[in-house]
Amino acid sequence: MAPLHSRPLLAVDIGNTRIKLGLFDQPLGPAAVPLPTRWLGLDTDEWDPVEIAVWLAPHGPADVDWRIASVHRPAASRLTQWLDREGAVRAVLSHHDLPLTIDLPAPEKVGIDRLLGAVSANALRGEKQGAVVVDVGSAITVDLVSNVGTFCGGAILPGLGMSARALHDYTDQLPEIKMASLVEPPPVLGTSTEEAITSGLFWGAVGAMRTLIEGLESELEGETIVLLTGGAGEQIARLLPGEVRHVPHLVLSGIALAAAGE
Repeated sequence: MAPLHSRPLLAVDIGNTRIKLGLFDQPLGPAAVPLPTRWLGLDTDEWDPVEIAVWLAPHGPADVDWRIASVHRPAASRLTQWLDREGAVRAVLSHHDLPLTIDLPAPEKVGIDRLLGAVSANALRGEKQGAVVVDVGSAITVDLVSNVGTFCGGAILPGLGMSARALHDYTDQLPEIKMASLVEPPPVLGTSTEEAITSGLFWGAVGAMRTLIEGLESELEGETIVLLTGGAGEQIARLLPGEVRHVPHLVLSGIALAAAGE
């Protein structure tokens, strides 16, 4: 990879549903967790390079260094092809590029977004603290970072939207509920089929996260912090046990930290 000097960094987190881009145009240092000065969210399946170019102005695509983390290969391929045509400096990150010890038999098979969340967690946790990282996206991941900063693995379960589609697709009469429209937690008692599905999916996911957090914390001795990110992160953070810190740009910050260490 080309090292970062005075050029801005454009971090890209390509998920299965959404693409997040974050512009880091301030000096990157190892002492703190960097935050994007501005960011853009796009649909993974329906995005246009023009949208990115307009948002990025006054910079052009070739004026910034691109670091890409992707769990969606077709979208990553389309983005890199466009960047190559524009003459941009870019790299698609793998686990080899991260300042992170991974205690798993096949680290190359772990989603890069999960690993980048752990990179940020290491900058946020206190000395001798462990961390549980919860990412609420297309899938929900709950991962453990040890008190010496090692990524230990975790759990993956379907996200709210995926679960809602499955209920509709694999039954005869159940409707598909748009879980992304939730602003506040739904009532536990559903008085219609739609409300019952919304309650079951939402509170079932919250219950699963609570149980997984408690189980992962029990794997470590000493104190742990819980970091939560993702689309529904802020409202769910209030419903989980203990002190939960909502960090909206956890993965983008992890990309910036990885770039700062190049």
